[in-house]
Amino acid sequence: MYFPSIGFARCSQLKASEQPNVLFIAVDDLNDWVGCLGGHPQADTPHIDELARRGVLFSNAHCAAPACTPSRASLFTGQMPQSTGVWSNDGPKLMRLRRNAFLLPDSFTRAGYRTLGTGKLGPSKSCFQTYFDVHQRWSPLSSEAVEYTAAELPSKGTDNPRHVVKLRNQQYVLPLNRMPSDRTPADPKGESFDWGPFDVPDADFGDTQITDWAIEQLQGASPKPLFLAVGYYRPHQPLWAPKRFFERFRDKPAILPSVLQEDLDDLTNDARKWATEPVTSGSHQTVIKFGQWQAAVEAYLACVSYADHEIGRLLAALDASAVADNTLIVLWSDHGWHLGEKQHWGKWTGWERSTRVPLIIVPPRSSRRAFSKAGRRCDRPVNLIDVYPTLIELCGLESPPHQLDGGSLLPLLKAPDSAWKRNSVTMFGPGNGSLRTTRWRFICYANGAEELYDLKNDPHEWVNLAGQARYQDLLENLRSHIAPYLVDSATPATK
Repeated sequence: MYFPSIGFARCSQLKASEQPNVLFIAVDDLNDWVGCLGGHPQADTPHIDELARRGVLFSNAHCAAPACTPSRASLFTGQMPQSTGVWSNDGPKLMRLRRNAFLLPDSFTRAGYRTLGTGKLGPSKSCFQTYFDVHQRWSPLSSEAVEYTAAELPSKGTDNPRHVVKLRNQQYVLPLNRMPSDRTPADPKGESFDWGPFDVPDADFGDTQITDWAIEQLQGASPKPLFLAVGYYRPHQPLWAPKRFFERFRDKPAILPSVLQEDLDDLTNDARKWATEPVTSGSHQTVIKFGQWQAAVEAYLACVSYADHEIGRLLAALDASAVADNTLIVLWSDHGWHLGEKQHWGKWTGWERSTRVPLIIVPPRSSRRAFSKAGRRCDRPVNLIDVYPTLIELCGLESPPHQLDGGSLLPLLKAPDSAWKRNSVTMFGPGNGSLRTTRWRFICYANGAEELYDLKNDPHEWVNLAGQARYQDLLENLRSHIAPYLVDSATPATK
């Protein structure tokens, strides 16, 4: 059966050679500091920008939860945290809660696809028929190499932390930023809130190694259609990258994010804690004390450029492959990342910097005319849980055995300005929700506190309007939209 409005036939009725391939690219902790989203004037991401020119850029896309584990559990199931049961990085994991969970790659396997994965992706590596794993978090070092010795450990929480490592006959003293650990001063494991260059070849980094493997898969011939997922770790901390990606800041130092000194004054005490506590990274106070803000911004931008470089290599291999004309490309990040905005570092907040993510969908060249003109932007509020139903519809797959909480983005791929009745909700623990419309950001906390921001006139979310009488009707409306996502605030939430 053929669906002319989509441009694809249902896969079960197609020859294997006619089924659309999917290149599924994930980038960890990538906020809107990419060229096509304009989040930072020094963002250098020509290959991600090229993807945006080929397809549709969803400029108002958000995660279901602003932390790695719950966000990825939501995307790979198409369900919000209250459906998956995965609320945080520290709480129960999806495959422990639902051992037989049916994930996005399972839908492609059932349809006859080869499902291949590499790098940091979803809640289970076993959902791929083939998975290539390399060391990621601490590359170019191993996890054992970053551990403090018993003699070094007492220094970790002091003003002179010192752990010595050797790499390619060079000695490095960790952390490179020379800052004490705010989160785990007594833990011998390495401090991930670190940044700086390593003077080593790109191939020493896991992200380069997974690109090499993914390129080999694109070059291999097979009668089956391909679902190839590639999960890049950078710019996840530690913000380490090959030295050459830092060199552009010698002549043009990084520009710091725009901040307001009194930004937190109109928030409740609990909301201020969400901003200032070093839950997923370090504290802003420590960064300022050690004069590391600019270096951290440069390192984040360097890591973004490094990831973009690897994406460029991957896209070049795709364009040169036999599947170039019949491959759908999806690029996404699991959540955003603060670099001092709201005096916060890391994720796990309900503000724009933490929830907003890049999302780009590029239809196959062979079906280009069935979609919007290439290079369009869509400002409708969408969510990562919409990716699963979108791929189900685009590729003509059977629906999974569980209910999908999101909606297909196909109407917006065909007409980015078309009506869209959904808003985007991000949950950061039970009872803590953040709702994004085209214009407004509404945040509610389990203790009853609220925030309201007019993103049209206040893009930095500096002025909390929730206490002003003239916005009470709007607040009531926004409360009604987020209410279905809120659960009993007594449910334990682990940050």
